[in-house]
Amino acid sequence: MDIIGLMGAMEDEIAPLADRMQQRQETCLGGIRFISGMLCNKRVVLCCAGMGKAQAAAATQLLCTHFGATSIVFSGIAGNMTSKIGIGDICLGGTVVYHDGEPRMFAETYPHLQEFHSDAHLLAAASSACEAAGVKYIIGKIATGDQFVGDKAAKHSIAAKCAPDCVEMEGAAVAHIAAKNDVPFVILRAMSDNADESAYETLVVKQFDIGAYCRTAAAISAALIAAL
Repeated sequence: MDIIGLMGAMEDEIAPLADRMQQRQETCLGGIRFISGMLCNKRVVLCCAGMGKAQAAAATQLLCTHFGATSIVFSGIAGNMTSKIGIGDICLGGTVVYHDGEPRMFAETYPHLQEFHSDAHLLAAASSACEAAGVKYIIGKIATGDQFVGDKAAKHSIAAKCAPDCVEMEGAAVAHIAAKNDVPFVILRAMSDNADESAYETLVVKQFDIGAYCRTAAAISAALIAAL
């Protein structure tokens, strides 16, 4: 049976999916809590990887090698970098890149890629799920780096470097490790902010409730899984 690896960086991002799961069993590996069970009649393993590239990569490798995941779905929130969508809308990672580091050096080892592309079948399922839910979405470029982007200077620097549609802290690492293991993946992000000073004030200083955006992303992920 196929096993779908489901990931988020924060508990708020995975909680709506965990609540939907049946026949749940928990395992702790490398400080990560993995929840195995059934979701939409599919076998899944869900985890909160933690924020940042290293934690995302570690969790992805465990999903691939320990749990035998045959596909990876990452669901969460991101900072918007485009006028094509707005807060609460979805960006599906047709292309996923690092906005920090040296991709040319990363590409010297397998899978020899400087950018990564979500699986076409998973993208189509995610697109259909967005359309069925009436959620506005784009298939765009997601940029990943180990920093919370909460000021216009950082935002403009990233835009000049790789012109992404949104920015976050895990997607490229998930994509990279999935690709190293020849496992198809899709990265799905709901826009929670505009990656500027207001984002830092709202999400960090005031610790704004991001639950609504997380629930949107999780609902699309669940519908995606049901369609597979």
